[in-house]
Amino acid sequence: MEDLEIILAYREKRHATCFRLLHDRYAAKIYSKALTMLRDQDEAQDATQEIFTKIFLNLGKFQGQSKFSTWVYSVTYNFCIDKIRKEKRSRELFADELENPPDLEADVDDDPELAAMQVNELRTVLSKLGDADRSLLLLKYKDGMKIKDIADLFGKNESAVKMQIMRAKEKAKRIHQDLFAASIK
Repeated sequence: MEDLEIILAYREKRHATCFRLLHDRYAAKIYSKALTMLRDQDEAQDATQEIFTKIFLNLGKFQGQSKFSTWVYSVTYNFCIDKIRKEKRSRELFADELENPPDLEADVDDDPELAAMQVNELRTVLSKLGDADRSLLLLKYKDGMKIKDIADLFGKNESAVKMQIMRAKEKAKRIHQDLFAASIK
């Protein structure tokens, strides 16, 4: 069954089986994203349960304007961001991604300059970017999200997201040039 069919069946009959299907389908993805962002297994497990509670309570609000997976990702991302802000850990938001930077090999055609950066250089460049720019680049290149899904996640239109990603890439390139220009020549 497709996600939307399961959601409609749940709304109609309120069978726990329908929600369990969604849980089984998304639990590992939610946990993985929470673990990446929160950097603690216990917190990620707790977050996963709390996120599913939010999804359960708000399932009636899902209108199908985006894919259910995008909506789940949005709930997960926003929950983790709120948790991090409450714990005043925003400076460490993507520390795990800095230690394990995204594999840009698949995106060589999309942006060869970013893909050409060495792993250690990429870590440094990402650490110098602001949280917003870093998160956009990681969503696009590490998580492989489509522009439309990123736009849905942040409640912006696609052209605004494209422009923000373009600016973030330009900043990353400038930072790389400033820091590693001597090693390039």
